[in-house]
Order: sequence, then C-alpha cells, then structure tokens
Amino acid sequence: MKDKRVLSLFSGCGGMDLGFEGGFNLLRKSINTNIHNDWVDKHINDKWVKVKPTTFETVFANDIIRHAKAAWEPYFRSKGNHKGVFHLKSIVDVVKAVRQGDFCMPQDIDVVTGGFPCQDFSLAGKRNGFNSHKSHTGQLLTENKTVTEESRGMLYWWMREVISIVKPKVFVAENVKGLVSLPDVKEIIERDFRSIGGGYIVVKARVLNAFEYGVPQTRQRVIFIGFRKDALKNEALKELKSESLEKDFDPYPITTHYLANPLELFNEYSLRLPAVTSRDALEDLPEPECANGDLSHRNFSKAKWMGKHCQGQTEIKWNYPAPTIRSEHHGNIEFRRLSMENGGKIIKELKKGLPQRRLTVRECARIQTFPDDFEFVRSEKDPDLRLSVSDGYKLIGNAVPPLMAY
Repeated sequence: MKDKRVLSLFSGCGGMDLGFEGGFNLLRKSINTNIHNDWVDKHINDKWVKVKPTTFETVFANDIIRHAKAAWEPYFRSKGNHKGVFHLKSIVDVVKAVRQGDFCMPQDIDVVTGGFPCQDFSLAGKRNGFNSHKSHTGQLLTENKTVTEESRGMLYWWMREVISIVKPKVFVAENVKGLVSLPDVKEIIERDFRSIGGGYIVVKARVLNAFEYGVPQTRQRVIFIGFRKDALKNEALKELKSESLEKDFDPYPITTHYLANPLELFNEYSLRLPAVTSRDALEDLPEPECANGDLSHRNFSKAKWMGKHCQGQTEIKWNYPAPTIRSEHHGNIEFRRLSMENGGKIIKELKKGLPQRRLTVRECARIQTFPDDFEFVRSEKDPDLRLSVSDGYKLIGNAVPPLMAY
C-alpha cells in the first residue's frame, strides 16, 4: 500500500520522486544483493531488473519550469494516480498563497524532499551563494532590485517555510558539493532547518558520491536530513541526539559499490561490488540512427569538438563511471566517442567506422539511472507537452539520480 505521503519541492522531472516511489527498471549491476537482497521485484533479463515499489506516494510536486512539468506528469500519471499533483508555480508564491489563505498544502505529510536550486553554490557557476543575482523566478536582478530572502540563493529558506507548515516526520534536501566549500553556508542552512517550529533534529550534512550507490556516474551531492522530534521513538531520539552519532546510528545509506582495489581495503569492502561503468550503462544501446521511436536516443547535440581547454570536450571513460551529467546543453555535453585524432580511446568502435559524437539525451538519462520508458524529448503539437533536446539535457542534468534517491 502507498501509505506514506511525499511532498516534493523543486521537483524538476522527478528523479527524487521516482526514487522514493520505486517500481522502475534498473541495471542489475546497480543493485548489490549482498546488502539489499530484497530490492529486486522482477528479473527482466540478464542485464536488467525492476526494483520493488515502495510505500511512498508523491501527493504534491512543484517547480517553475514548464518543461519539468511536461516530463513529470505523463510519466507519473502512467504509473499511478498523480492527477493534479504537479503545481507550476514558484515555491515563494505558493507559501505566500498559503499564508493569505488562498491555497492549502496537503496534510498528513510524512516526507518533504527538495533539491533547492544549486546554481549559486555550484563550482561551475558564479558562486554568489545567498547573494544570488537572480530572483526566485530566475529573472536577473537589476541595479534597482536588491538581494532579499526571495532571491534564488535563499530558496532553501522557503523549503524551510513549507516544512514548518506541513510538519513532515522527515525531510531530505539535496544540493551540489560546492555548497560545503562556501564559508559557513552549510552550517547556516543546518541551523535554519533546526530552528523550524515544532523541533527537528538535523544531522550533520554529508557529501555522498553517486557511484558508491550503484549509479554509473561520479556525481557528488550534499544531503541534509531532518527528523521531527515528536515523531521519533525514544530509542531513535536518544541515538540521534548522541554525540557519538557516527558510531552508534547513521541515517545515511550504506555504500554498496567501490572504485578502489578491494584487496587493499580488506573486510570493510568485502560486501561491496565494483562501480558500475559507462560501458555497463550504454553498451546495449544502438547507435542513434537505429533507435527507432525513442526520440530521446535519436537526438543529440551536434556541437563540434572545441579542444581540451573547454568544458565538456572530453570522451567518457568507457570502463569507469561517467563524469557528472551537468545541466548544460549542446556545447557542454560530454562526448560518447571522440575521433582518434582528437584523442578517442574507444578504439574498437572507431575501427568499425563509428563517428565522433556527443552523448544522446537517452545516454545521459541512462547514466542518471532513469528508465528507458521515461520520455525526455517529445514532438507534440501541444506546447505544454513538447520537449526539445535542450529541455531534455537540462532536466536530466538537474535531476537527482533515481537510484540514489531510492
């Protein structure tokens, strides 16, 4: 039974939501049955499995991006009763409407999730932090518009406001690793989450690397987790308050995969599996021109190679997890395969005459652990359903890998 209610903020195309709900297809190598022997619902073939559905259901999703809704709604509606769940509106405006009595948030929420916007904390961005140069709707602030709590870099505060309204038992927030290297930012966010009325224990935020959880990608993200004190059993309350938290009780997921040589790590990694590679994720996909009806795989950036000095001009390492899939488009999408003269390493394919090209939208989705039935490129007359190649790349790059969320 879907008896746990999830309220999703900054939902994007739904990577976190899909992970929380489960029931999607996944590479068999991505699940370590030594550790999670009850995760597999169905063996599809030697390479693919379906993970079990969970008891979580998304009852509210929210984002300001039109194409996020265009991707989210058709997929989740096909999987269950999600009609009217996605609200295309800034969370700032949603909270204001609740305060004015014009809108009601769903009640009896068990979990609030949210990957608040990361551009202001990213190493690849301007790194303005809380002092974002953009508003909560993404508009550039002019000289006459000063930075306020409604600026993009302060949107975690509005997630905090939603938590204070719906009072979930647990909340999970996600952001880029770069956040922890900005002075005091992590500590300020932890402190503000702890100050929510009703009382939350917020454990120390931690940077997790996706490849350690079976995702074929070296993607590092900082995770914040909070527990409502009065929803905890006495034993859990005692453990979470303990100064020896790292030793006694760890609410973060156990790592399942490794990159180092396990023989050097002895018993610590005896149950872990080798990291899932680009080859594992992509080798059974045909070349784009043979992709039949999958528009997400037929389409890819045609931007030319611009030299090693530019971002996104490298070839993925075939026998290693892929690099972080960024929320970029065209000129910054990594190459699936470089030509020999540009330093290509996948010689076996080059000898077959396969051309240099960038990753397709589907290949990026595979690297992020999205199932193949999730559409990211859609040719529709209805503009509310249409998804361009750029839309697809951006949605995937902004998403939480569903497996990591699961």
